[in-house]
Amino acid sequence: MLEKLFGSKTRVLLLKLFLNNPNQPYFVRELARNLDSHLNAIRRELENLQDLQIVSCFDKAEKVEGQAGDNRKYYQLNPEFPFTEELRSILVKSHLLMERALVGKVEKLGNIDLFLLSGLFVGREDAPADMLIVGGANRAKLARLVAAFEREVGRTINYTVMSKSDYTYRRALADRFLFDLLENKNIVLIDHFRKGE
Repeated sequence: MLEKLFGSKTRVLLLKLFLNNPNQPYFVRELARNLDSHLNAIRRELENLQDLQIVSCFDKAEKVEGQAGDNRKYYQLNPEFPFTEELRSILVKSHLLMERALVGKVEKLGNIDLFLLSGLFVGREDAPADMLIVGGANRAKLARLVAAFEREVGRTINYTVMSKSDYTYRRALADRFLFDLLENKNIVLIDHFRKGE
């Protein structure tokens, strides 16, 4: 959907990466590697994003005093760009559409009792995980699904899978990891525990 709106899949991937990591500088080859895209497509879209003043370009030596020997150009989200929050809002809403598709795919992985999103999905940098899945998920298929989703959002997704018995035991112990995920901001997409199923 966003590719049609913004005109290029590579541009969307770059926007997601920069908006999700606003203080992180990247060089061209690093972006091509992280986004699994061609160098020329990355260069072309970086030029477009620079023209729009969404990203800025600099030499690392300009930003980091005393650092020499690195003559690469780095790109980073422009902190002065006036529509950053509006772009983030569009991305969040597109995430909601992706989450719906993700639920269907996760349900096909096995007998899922709980599927919770936190961290990246709710804007919590300090969350212990971005995704929690409880139940009998096929881990190989899940790893492929997460890898594809990482490419879509342009960022690593930290996820945890646990069995129903492990979850029940750790919840009874008031496990800090689970407590943090369950009691702070999250999006619960599947919850058979609450439904009593």
